[in-house]
Amino acid sequence: MSGVALITGTSSGIGLATAIAFAKAGFRSVATLRDPAKADALRERAAREGVAVDVRALDVERADSVASCVAGVLRDFDAIDVLVNNAGAGFVAALEQTSEAELRSVMEVNFFGVWRTTQAVLPAMRAAGRGRIVSVTSMGGLFGQPFNDAYCAAKFAVEGAMEALAPVAARFGVQVALVEPGPVNTEFVASVMRSSPVVTATQPDAYSELMARYRASTANVFATLGQTGDDIARVILEAATAAQPHFRYVTSEFARGLAAQKYVDPTGDSVVAIFGARLG
Repeated sequence: MSGVALITGTSSGIGLATAIAFAKAGFRSVATLRDPAKADALRERAAREGVAVDVRALDVERADSVASCVAGVLRDFDAIDVLVNNAGAGFVAALEQTSEAELRSVMEVNFFGVWRTTQAVLPAMRAAGRGRIVSVTSMGGLFGQPFNDAYCAAKFAVEGAMEALAPVAARFGVQVALVEPGPVNTEFVASVMRSSPVVTATQPDAYSELMARYRASTANVFATLGQTGDDIARVILEAATAAQPHFRYVTSEFARGLAAQKYVDPTGDSVVAIFGARLG
């Protein structure tokens, strides 16, 4: 399979690697990001790899930006064969510490951004009778994780929306898939910590010790089991090109082991115990 792939959130990490992977696979890779001036790393890697990427502005938080970008791609290339919903933002804080404004901000990027971008490409895919929509969620879309209350809420919402869409879209030839990474060592994690000042600056004493323990244990998991952006990009490409794609792609044995706990234990007790252990 080849054609036109529109990928969101390509300034770094998984999105950047995915834009390159699709270009190398023969797709016209439309790499979008909020500010194209921040595409230097993407362009530099494309040059090293000897591939071309079509860099365009797309801010998933703005309906006008999404509509304009999608219309431009359809005007220029007549089709969008693959949409990769990758743009996202994390936030680390307990529910008590998270303001409604911060919650809305996290939901806006991680859920509403996916919703509006998917909604924008579906008419053309439906009319063409073909297409793939691949949304990058997270283990945080399967498990609620300590101090990731807002982020997990958003990723759970994406999982539910895509699972509801999948059987309906399939009737029109459009396949929907989720890619669910576990720990990934990219700039995303460092960015999350920078964008969550409550973690280090203003958290109540009631949470400080638990937060420190969780951050330490989680850092160890990332150091020992973390994948790379290229690892995840390969899974995304598989979901976009497989003749009979799965709905869910869990990207590592470690993540699949966690997922198995959820699926075999309908009480949910084992999952709570697993993440509770990270608090010491």
